[in-house]
Amino acid sequence: LRGLRESGGLSLKFTMGGCVGKGRSIVEEKLDFKGGNVHVITTKEDWDQKIEEANKDGKIVVANFSASWCGPCRVIAPVYAEMSKTYPQLMFLTIDVDDL
Repeated sequence: LRGLRESGGLSLKFTMGGCVGKGRSIVEEKLDFKGGNVHVITTKEDWDQKIEEANKDGKIVVANFSASWCGPCRVIAPVYAEMSKTYPQLMFLTIDVDDL
């Protein structure tokens, strides 16, 4: 979170490196976002609704592109959920790359 101080905003970079294969969607596999405030996006309509909501509420959106078959994505899911609790002033979205 060093970038938070340097840029005045939260700058996060997630990678899907090491992810191979294709399987079931996030909704089917239920990545572990328990206890967090993460919105799972599976359609363009979901995306549009959350972006509109964020604009209305003046929230910055943090977008995580993910897939249930991706090992590193599964590892980061609980951390991402924890960050959503730590920074409630931001809107945390996870976009299922297989569903869009």
